[in-house]
Amino acid sequence: MLISVALTAGGLLVWPLIASGTAAGSLSATAAVQLMNREKAIVIDVGEPEEFAAGHVANSKNIPFGQLEDKLPSTVKNKALPLIFLCPVGARAARAVSVAKKLGYDQAQSLSGGLKAWREANLPVEKA
Repeated sequence: MLISVALTAGGLLVWPLIASGTAAGSLSATAAVQLMNREKAIVIDVGEPEEFAAGHVANSKNIPFGQLEDKLPSTVKNKALPLIFLCPVGARAARAVSVAKKLGYDQAQSLSGGLKAWREANLPVEKA
């Protein structure tokens, strides 16, 4: 009886993490801003140039996902800096984290929900 109660309680504690769908290594918009301000994180938009021109985070760099492996090492030479990847909805950014980690950028994270979440948090967006 005690074991089943313990398992049920453990399941109820873990359920919010599973239900939210937040992947490991992903940030909320607020956490991303804190990382940018406190640790000078570099924001990399992995959307296509047209998407970047339509709206992007201020001071972010655009490296389309297809060119990430080739261009990231020349764009960000210091692999110790935190990187925040984003795209319009977050799917490509999540994949970009694994590419960056493969290249040696251990502090790579993605913005959960992408630019959509950034806008929903009423944070500023620039247009090219």
